[in-house]
Order: sequence, then structure tokens, then C-alpha cells
Amino acid sequence: MASADTNLGGSEESTRTSGSMTRSGASTRRPSGPVDSWESDLTSIQHALTFVLTLKEEFVCPVCRGVVLNPQQNSCGHIFCYRCLQTLLESSSPSNPVCPVEGAVITPAEVFQDNCCKREISCLEVYCTNYPECTSVVTLQHLKDHLSSCQYELLQCTNLGCRAVLQRRHLQDHLTNGCSHRMEPRPLCLSQDPMQSSCPQTDVDCPNGCSQKVPRHKLSEHSQACPDVFIDCSYRRFGCPVQDKRARVKLHEDAAVSHHMLLVLRSNTHLEQQVELLQEEALLRKQELQTDSLHLAGLQKKVRLLLQQTSNHEHVFSAAQRTVSRQEGVLSTTQLDIQQTTRGLGSGLEDLEQLRKSLDAVIKEISAAEAFKKHLETLEEDLRRQSSLLEVHSAQLSHNHQHLQELAATSYDGKLIWKIVDFRKRREAEAKGQSPCLTSSPFHTGRCGYKMAAKVYLNGDGEGRGSHLSLYVVLMPGDFDALLPWPFKQNVSLSVLDISGAGNHRILSFRPDPTSKSFQRPAADSFSNVASGFSCFIPLNKLENPQNALYVDDDTLFVKVKVDMTGLETL
Repeated sequence: MASADTNLGGSEESTRTSGSMTRSGASTRRPSGPVDSWESDLTSIQHALTFVLTLKEEFVCPVCRGVVLNPQQNSCGHIFCYRCLQTLLESSSPSNPVCPVEGAVITPAEVFQDNCCKREISCLEVYCTNYPECTSVVTLQHLKDHLSSCQYELLQCTNLGCRAVLQRRHLQDHLTNGCSHRMEPRPLCLSQDPMQSSCPQTDVDCPNGCSQKVPRHKLSEHSQACPDVFIDCSYRRFGCPVQDKRARVKLHEDAAVSHHMLLVLRSNTHLEQQVELLQEEALLRKQELQTDSLHLAGLQKKVRLLLQQTSNHEHVFSAAQRTVSRQEGVLSTTQLDIQQTTRGLGSGLEDLEQLRKSLDAVIKEISAAEAFKKHLETLEEDLRRQSSLLEVHSAQLSHNHQHLQELAATSYDGKLIWKIVDFRKRREAEAKGQSPCLTSSPFHTGRCGYKMAAKVYLNGDGEGRGSHLSLYVVLMPGDFDALLPWPFKQNVSLSVLDISGAGNHRILSFRPDPTSKSFQRPAADSFSNVASGFSCFIPLNKLENPQNALYVDDDTLFVKVKVDMTGLETL
């Protein structure tokens, strides 16, 4: 299964030379002073960062193998973290500090802070460290600001004596209702309680850094309107990338109305074009289906006529056979009479002539019967050909009907909602060895994007057989594979949806392994690549009897597949 580990290090080898010294604007300064505050805050999570794009090798510290923080360039052109370089210089011989990359002697007087590299690194985009629960993407220098307000960040309870660690979104409820160490306020909190730090009526500073003081019990309500809370632009789903404090986002939304309207118009135009294309294709398929239906009706009519003709010919042939049988009896009798006449000679000559004429007539009837038999065989051969042609047209009609259904169910936005009916019946059949897995209709990441499908083993597969539901996604040969980047690198999330409305969906995500054959370009003559996903997606007992969710209702299960479209260029 693919993983979502930090993608430090790239395939390109890049070494900074004296040219980068010129770019930094300082060639002989000593190492700079203390690290900037945002870089100092990231030191503890330096190796847990996941970058949106593959981190260039020149931005990887040769000592700690993490992203370079407060970059310092040594005399041979390599970039180090400030703290890593200081440690290297302190641990080396004073007269002989050596670069760990090339072994060249480092001259401390020539070490300087590379501000150009620092600016580039500070603008790199990273995923929130709480990914995949939090899907936010921010620049490296704003990551700590995001974590200070991320609802999925782990925080320790502030009540004295409590060691509980919870996500920020659950902390307020825990402090108010769930913590066993919380201080219960007296009515109106009028007493001079020395434990003012837990009084809900006490005015406290806003945790988001704004200048307001708010009663402790209204902190959650205040955060919904706090101007210093980081939020996304309300037009983000139309393509606006702005993420900032609420007050600045409000100013941005007021100032960029025209730009936002253009984004909405562009999105609507794209959707209308897709709908028109689908309607035209559906109309064309409908016309083809009507034409095939008319052709099939004509063929059925011809077959019925041929069957009637065959039935009539069979009656005639049976009558001819009976006539031939009777004539054969007459012929036998005639032969006996001829023998008797031959013995008698004389007066039997006239009777012999009569018998010869009768024999000639019988021979003509037999010849006619044989010709009729050959004609009947020809008609039977025509009937077989017409039946074969009818089967071909029926198969083509069925294929067109199936293709029309697939077109109606196909999506082009990288998402699939799959409705699986008769869940228990299908699972029992799979447990008996029938229909080992189910495959969804194909879906695409765009009109010219990757073609994919979902696979599910209702009774489990591999490690999860008999105990878990197994869920996978598979790449299929598409019409535009030659234009797409390979291997496939987009994050994929698989979900079993909660039908109760509580939103407790079962979601697991993975990031493709570029070295796996499952994510290479599918061969044109194959049906699909090897599927990739989770053999133990969800235990069967939790699937059918969950505590706070409803996954199977009316014997129906809903599965969702979502492809992260970030960084995927539309052709």
C-alpha cells in the first residue's frame, strides 16, 4: 500500500557553487545570529513535514537530512541548517572543520547566511502536519501560524492535574463538560475564588492574538467572529487560493469581487460545456439505439417468415416422403409382377409396358422429391445464417446499452459515489467463492484525465478475508494516457459513507508509491493495473453494527473515492 511519508530529497543532484555566494549578496560574512522565530518553531517538526512538490536536493541539509532552516552556505558552496553547521564546527578540530559532502576544509570566515535560498524555502508549500485529517496547504513560514488555530492540533488540557491530550476542536467541550479536574463555578461567580484561572466569567485574552478580552465561557463563540482567526476565502471552491486572517480575507473578498465573479463564471462555463457534451453524446447513443432497435425488429420479422416457410416446406417434404414410400411399395410389387410376366411371356408384354410407364413416373417423382429436399436444405442454411446475424446484432445492442449506462454514470471530477445494493446477498455469494469481487463503473480525473475504478471485496481479501471489508482503487487504460504524467502521484482517499447523517464516515487515504507497478502507465492491451488500497479497510462487525454511524441501510452500502486534484494540470 502507498504511504504518505515526507517526500524529502529529489531525483535531481544540485550543488551550490560560488555563484550562489554572489546571489546571496554577501561573500565573506560569518554565520548569522539566532534563527528566525518561525524557523525556530519548526525545528521540532522539521522531519515530519510533507511538501506538496518534491523537495529539491539543494534544500535538504546534508547533516540532519531535513529541510534547511536558516540556511548557511559554507566555503565550498553547500547549504546547511544554522544549528547543524554550528554543531559541525564545534565538534570538529578547530584547525580542520571538514564539509561532510565533499570533504573540503570549511573556512568559518567564509560562511554566510544565504538569504535568497531562505526566501525560496519560506515560500515552499507544505501540508498541515495533521494531514490527512486537516487538508490545508500553507507556505512553510506560515505553518506555525496555521497550527496555532488548526482544529486538529493536539493540545493538553489546561485544568490543573489533568493530563488529557485532545484535538483543539474537542478541547472546549472537554474543558466545559468532560474534564474531571474542572472547577465548577459558583452562581454568577460572585465569590472571591482564588482559582480565577478556571472561572468561566473571568475575562481572558483572545487565544488567537486579537486585542479583545472575552469571558472564558464565550471563547468558542468569539472564535466564530475573531478577526485574527485564519480562514479560507469563501470562493476557494471556485479556485481562489487566498488564506489569511478573517479581517484580511473580508477585505480581500470586498476588493476582488470582479475576480471572484470571473472565477464563478469560468467554473459555470466549464460545467455547462461538460453537460452539453454529455447531452450530445447521450442523444447520439439514443439515436443509435433506436436504429438498432428498428433493424432488430426487421430481422425478427424476417426470421418469423423463414420459420413459417420452413414449417410449410417440412409438411410438403413429409408428404413427398410418404409418396416415395408408397411408390417404392408399388415398385416392389411391379418388379414381382415383371418377374412373373417374364416367366409367362406372351400376353404379359402389354402389362409390362404399362408397368414401365408407371416406373418412369415414379422415378420422376423421386427426382422431384430429391430436388425439393436440396431446396429445403438451402432454406435451413439461410435460416442458420439469419439466426447468427440476429445474435450478433443482439450482442451489439446489449453492448451499446451497457456503454450508454456507463456514460450516464461516469464522472470527470476525480470523484466516485458507488451504490452497492443487495449487500448481504453479495457478501454471502462471495464467502461461497462466487463473484470474488465487485468493480465499479469507471470514473476520470478530467475529460482527458486518468481513467480509474474502485474494487471491493465484501467478505475481505488477503489479510482481511472473512473479517474485514477490503477496498481498492485501480488504474485502467485511457484514451489520453500518452498525454498524462507517469507514474500516477495524486493522493487518493477511500470512504465508506455514514448514511445516518452524523457524518461519521470511515475514511482512509494513501499516497501512491512512484516505484509500484500499480501506478505506472497501464498497458493498452490490458484491462487494468494491479489494484492498490486497503485489505483491512473496516471490520465487518463494525460495518454492520457500528456505534455512532449507519453504514448498511436497506441492504445498501455507499462507497466514495476521491482523488486529490492538487497540482494536476488540466489538458
